[in-house]
Amino acid sequence: MAPSILRARCALRSALRPVKPSAFTPSTSRFGARSSRRHASSSSHSTDSLLLGRLRIAFWSASITASLYVGYLYATDTRASVHRWIVPPLLRLVLPDAEDAHHVGTVALKTLYQLGLNPRERPELSLVSAAKEPSDLAVSVFGTVVANPIGISAGLDKDAEIPDALFDLGAGIVEVGGCTPRPQGGNPKPRVWRVPAVEGMINRYGLNSRGADAMAATLRDRLRKFARSLGLTEQQVLNGEGTEVPPGSLLPGRLLLVQIAKNKETDERDVEAVAKDYVYCVNRLAPYADVLVVNVSSPNTPGLRDLQATGPLTKILSAVVDEARKTARKTKPKVMVKVSPDEDEDSQIEGIVQAVWMSGVDGVIVGNTTKRRQGLVPAGIKLTVKEQQALTEQGGFSGPTMFDQTLYLVQRYRKLLDGHSLQAGTDEVTSNAGKSSDQKVIFASGGIKDGQQALKVLNAGASVAMLYTGLVYGGSGTVTRMKGELRKEIADGKA
Repeated sequence: MAPSILRARCALRSALRPVKPSAFTPSTSRFGARSSRRHASSSSHSTDSLLLGRLRIAFWSASITASLYVGYLYATDTRASVHRWIVPPLLRLVLPDAEDAHHVGTVALKTLYQLGLNPRERPELSLVSAAKEPSDLAVSVFGTVVANPIGISAGLDKDAEIPDALFDLGAGIVEVGGCTPRPQGGNPKPRVWRVPAVEGMINRYGLNSRGADAMAATLRDRLRKFARSLGLTEQQVLNGEGTEVPPGSLLPGRLLLVQIAKNKETDERDVEAVAKDYVYCVNRLAPYADVLVVNVSSPNTPGLRDLQATGPLTKILSAVVDEARKTARKTKPKVMVKVSPDEDEDSQIEGIVQAVWMSGVDGVIVGNTTKRRQGLVPAGIKLTVKEQQALTEQGGFSGPTMFDQTLYLVQRYRKLLDGHSLQAGTDEVTSNAGKSSDQKVIFASGGIKDGQQALKVLNAGASVAMLYTGLVYGGSGTVTRMKGELRKEIADGKA
């Protein structure tokens, strides 16, 4: 019994003994506090990381967007050096055939324009901003104040696919065509060659054209889109109602020229048939042109240049002028004739001048490509075998070495046209349009590639300096560059 009582007392003392704090308890408490703090810290860290990640995404998105925008502004600005020093040489390297390069360039410019990615002068050309172009280069042409005296010649846009893209390059005047009454494929390929040593080209395209009906449909669609954008009818736009833009260019301070020609199959000896070819083109295209250009000077259509003789030329031009005056719109298109640089004897020039005055034509484009090869390669210039071969090809040559001839012809035509106006009152007028004592307008075309040359032909009596080959070699920034050079020449007192 005694042991039992002893065990009971020991158990009671153990039960009544104060319990010492366990070494594990404080540790458990500290662990719980740390766990809470770690959880709070982890939660805060996650929030900071998420915020930082979002900031990084926003930063890179903004940087990429800004870079793309700056790249867009650069690539679409005609002043960008890439358009002069990279694109033209690259096209020549990748596309050795000049006609392939021409086709690819046209398609590319058309596509880029549709996407809003085409090269243009800044500010962007539009109904609002085009009028903001500095007026220091403005000239009056056929009663219209044109933003600048630089034009792009026919041949670059043969079927009026890209006139607006060409206007965006800064030109005051764009000439499309040449267009024939019926579609024709032109001469067999190859038919275009480069001569890079003299920045020249030789072509014998042969007036390849989709025909007047196809070009008229293209220009009509362009007019309809413009009319719809203003809530106007086509006829209202043609008559200048509700808008003050010329009915051809559809842009303030710009003029659209449409060049027309006869079909190759039409016998040049049948002047009546030839005249009908031109009249057909006028009938289809006159509503959409500010100026119609009669091409009687292409060296690649057999017998065409024979039509520059006074008799046949007068009949053809008279027929064109009469038909143009019937155009169903308020202001009728003006008519110009494009002449050859090879008909440079005084008797030949005088015959053309006489036809111009007798027919009532409004002006002359001097000139076109040349069939001559003498003097086209300056002394000291070495040609490659390929370039030498190109110069032996039949066709018309164009390039800077033609400039002196162009300048000479502008001076001659200016003198003879002005001199002939004094006796115009006694000449027999063959057009029903009647006589006009207004000074005939001259556009210069041939070998012009910079602002200095442009100023020379303007001082010689031309109203507009036009280019083609200079644009091919100089790239899409050529017009902008020329205008800058022209401004500098004028500022230096050379005007």
